[in-house]
Amino acid sequence: MKRIAIEQNLSDIRSALQEKGYELVEMQKQEDGAGCDCCVISGQDQNVMGMMDTATEGSVINAHGRTAEEVCQEIDARFSC
Repeated sequence: MKRIAIEQNLSDIRSALQEKGYELVEMQKQEDGAGCDCCVISGQDQNVMGMMDTATEGSVINAHGRTAEEVCQEIDARFSC
């Protein structure tokens, strides 16, 4: 089962991913994504200080301006390879 870290304020995406059977971890700070296959962020505070450090080797998906279905499709596509 793929493990996905997701920001707390993305409840619609969280629900959609739970329905698909993904294991979800609430991400309150960058380090919470460590050990996850993928992280879904809201994009509201993305790269505020111009630093590109990440705490995960998995994909980081920016959900800003996207529907839950669009985010789920991208995650499914990344894991189907």
